[in-house]
Amino acid sequence: MFEGQSQADVDAMLKHDRDFRRLYHHHRDLDKRVMDAELGVLPIHDTALSRMKKEKLAAKEELVRRWDSRHH
Repeated sequence: MFEGQSQADVDAMLKHDRDFRRLYHHHRDLDKRVMDAELGVLPIHDTALSRMKKEKLAAKEELVRRWDSRHH
């Protein structure tokens, strides 16, 4: 998600910002669940999958907003 950013910067953000860390892990969990659902590994109704995708996008947008406010 933070391609082009130094891993040290991402790690520092994860270490020092509890909310960023929580949201980062939540996004990562949603990403895995969405992928599993799309592959058929996780049986899920289409509306639930759509809801997860929206939640994942909202988490990503918030992560990017937090990153940008911290690094600009």
